[in-house]
Amino acid sequence: MSKAKVNTEMIAALDYLEKEKGIKKDVVIEALEQALELAYKQNYGEKNVEVDFDGVTGNIKVYAVKTITDNDDLVAEDDNEYMSLADARKLPHGQGYDVGDEIREEVTPRDFGRIAAQTAKQVVMQRLREEERKVIYNKYKTYENEIITGEVSREDKRFTWVDLGDGVEGAMGYRDKMPNEHYHIHDRIQVYVSKVNDDRHGPQIFVSRTAPELLKRLFEREVPEIKDGTVLIENIAREAGDRSKVAVYSNDPNVDPVGTCVGPRGSRVQAIVNELDGENMDIVEYVKDPAQFIANALNPAEVLDVIFNEPETTPETEETVSATETDSVDNGSNEASEEETEETPVTTNEERSCTVVVPDSQLSLAIGKRGQNARLAARLTKYKIDIKPASEMEDSDQPVEEDTEDSAN
Repeated sequence: MSKAKVNTEMIAALDYLEKEKGIKKDVVIEALEQALELAYKQNYGEKNVEVDFDGVTGNIKVYAVKTITDNDDLVAEDDNEYMSLADARKLPHGQGYDVGDEIREEVTPRDFGRIAAQTAKQVVMQRLREEERKVIYNKYKTYENEIITGEVSREDKRFTWVDLGDGVEGAMGYRDKMPNEHYHIHDRIQVYVSKVNDDRHGPQIFVSRTAPELLKRLFEREVPEIKDGTVLIENIAREAGDRSKVAVYSNDPNVDPVGTCVGPRGSRVQAIVNELDGENMDIVEYVKDPAQFIANALNPAEVLDVIFNEPETTPETEETVSATETDSVDNGSNEASEEETEETPVTTNEERSCTVVVPDSQLSLAIGKRGQNARLAARLTKYKIDIKPASEMEDSDQPVEEDTEDSAN
């Protein structure tokens, strides 16, 4: 019977994959044997065959596998699948065979070595590509939800592509680009890795410059007290490239959370503003008292009063949640004691609303340009905020009906 084998370079390639890439030789050999079985069937007919590959010598043997039967009709119907018991026992050392046993008969073709070499090369290259893809995916998966620096490499109709190294690009969609920024090829930018997907063509990496989490990571980098957990970020409301509000609080009564984030002479917050191309930054203190928190969130405007509106609750609209439960950017950061987590009926975020009274002279400041200050404060506090001047409230016992120009969601 003919012998087929692959060259020593291919054996060396298998050893390389195991030593340098961590791909076990046995795993590649198993894949190679399966590929060779398929190659045999494609070139020599649909036989039930098995291939044995010797990972040391490179020798390859092909065996036809048949089931022994005493049913002559089965043999007549498919002699590639079955062998009669009588014929099996005529083979050397065949006296021990019985019905149901499998017999392997070598059928290695003379020219199978050429096919084997081509197949082996394809399998090894495929495994190498798969491993490289896996390594890159695992590497960038660890960067998910983190900041990474890259270089703008190209743009198309859908994405700005950022070269992250290793021949890998991150895709930045239209909504992930800062509206006040214009990118040029070779610009180096910091991006937030929002998602990493595994794909057979290589990892898909999506990056953003507009995500609130980017701002959170920048604060963690610039403010050591945030990094070590002394100061925590409760929530972020952001209109990327224009203005953001960040609510912070301190676990240490001796540490001023706002001043800590601003830094000496504003150095810490200024570094973040510079990175975000001049995006304005309001840092406010988060407190558990919602009225005070809303007043803080409307900074720099002065607040005279916060009147909470009674919601029209029904069993379907009322939820029972933890009194300290918040839906914030900094998930899990606000750990509450048993006393603080007693169940208290509250309304859903969509129903929570209040009327905020400000001095007449402060109305425009409280609302902000195009309603931005009120809008960001509403997002930060998760309250629908209706801002009214003091003069309008003097003659009314109830909050005035909402004016669309003076309210924020």
